[in-house]
Amino acid sequence: MVGKITVGYQGWFAAKGDSAPIDGWWHWARDWGKAPSRSNAGINCWPDMREYTHTYQTAYAKLGNGQPATLFSSYDQQTVDTHFSWMRQYGIDTAALQRFNPTGGEGPTRDAMATKVRHAAESHNVKFYIMYDVTGWTNMQSEIKADWTKKMSAHTASAAYAKQNGKPVVCIWGFGVHPFDSGACLDVINWFKAQGCYVIGGVPHEWRTNGGGGLADVYRAFNMISPWMVGAIGDAAGSDWYYQNVNLGDQAECKAHGIDYQPCVLPGDLSLRERAHGDFMWRQFYNMVRLGAQGIYISMFDEFNEGNQILKTAETQATVPTDSGFLSLDEDGTPCSSDYYLRLTGDGGKMLKGKIALTAKRPTRPVVSHKVISLRMVGKKRYVTAENAGAKALIANRTAIGPWEQFDLIDAGRGKVALRSHANNHFVTAGKAPLKADSTTLGRAQTFMLHHNSDGTVSLVAMANNRYVTAGHTGASSLIANRKAVGPREKFILITD
Repeated sequence: MVGKITVGYQGWFAAKGDSAPIDGWWHWARDWGKAPSRSNAGINCWPDMREYTHTYQTAYAKLGNGQPATLFSSYDQQTVDTHFSWMRQYGIDTAALQRFNPTGGEGPTRDAMATKVRHAAESHNVKFYIMYDVTGWTNMQSEIKADWTKKMSAHTASAAYAKQNGKPVVCIWGFGVHPFDSGACLDVINWFKAQGCYVIGGVPHEWRTNGGGGLADVYRAFNMISPWMVGAIGDAAGSDWYYQNVNLGDQAECKAHGIDYQPCVLPGDLSLRERAHGDFMWRQFYNMVRLGAQGIYISMFDEFNEGNQILKTAETQATVPTDSGFLSLDEDGTPCSSDYYLRLTGDGGKMLKGKIALTAKRPTRPVVSHKVISLRMVGKKRYVTAENAGAKALIANRTAIGPWEQFDLIDAGRGKVALRSHANNHFVTAGKAPLKADSTTLGRAQTFMLHHNSDGTVSLVAMANNRYVTAGHTGASSLIANRKAVGPREKFILITD
């Protein structure tokens, strides 16, 4: 937790037909038994749905671009894998899986989500831990212990389970927010410590300034304090006020008692127009890093219900249901790419870790420019195509440029690029098999070095195996990355829009 960026992960969206035990539109709608619609909405903004392979039809009108209004289910492993691949891609270290009272009807679905999160964390080299939310949990004191002993503690065997000082991490959110007496709170904290855990407290933002609310001993029992800031601030000036009047004192209090401090940073509620195209969130990063905070907690990764999500969100009204009334990321007139708040989080993490200098000016632009390109074989007027709308491997056999022959050339960082096909909006993957536009996420297998040759041509080196991409057999066979050196078949003419 120390020196790391952690995101809160709800993982609580389900849909009819996804096989989840809860069997309903969990959290997407107020009435989970009916499809989400304008009159049955559980969210206040819309996700960017382009990279999910399994989607579910809602009762909203079509999107502004005419596409159907579909949503994802967290119960689909592909959804969770997509989310964790983004965490990895954008430099997020850890996900705190929210776990509400698991003894009721939601329990089986939440149990399954813990397993899905573990699988995704292991697959994408991201850490995770259990974050108990005690909201509305009547028999919390006994049942939280039983749940940990019988179910959740088993996940600490995973190499992906987060540890601090060699101890598995557990967070308890809500002491001081909800009316539990100090004796019950201390009993739970000390019990988890006796199990060998490092215990984080998700506490009210005024945990220290209101005299502790009778829970001062409870707060000082935690290994780390993480004050909740949603609703406390809504603009950069508010962040500055809290830095000067609250956060500095919080950090001093924690230091005096040997407690780590993990303040909360939020992007802002999109529906309330708080985001200011990233200025609000970046000011919080700046304040918390100059404070010297031990870690940062992002609220939240996927919280579409409160509008505080950082995962990919509709960029414009073209990708929002026309009857929803939802805002898109460009609501203040500044275009923002759907991954903007993931990129902003990545840069905040770099600043926390000293990889970039402390700066009050956000280094992340709202939109990353990219070129639309096509590739043509040298000596033969044949263009590379994502054959069969991307269902087949790339091959250089077209005499003209259409959508299948167009790719977004995307800056993947550190001098690398990625190719996203216009045929199906998927990234091109390289490796032992021929190149194919088959990935909804961007990883090592989807990145290339673009070499500019002295004769004006370009060559591509696949990061998956450090081999050059070749057209082979004068374009009669699929493109594949298997050459150690550049020859005529490994050279392409790059054509831009």
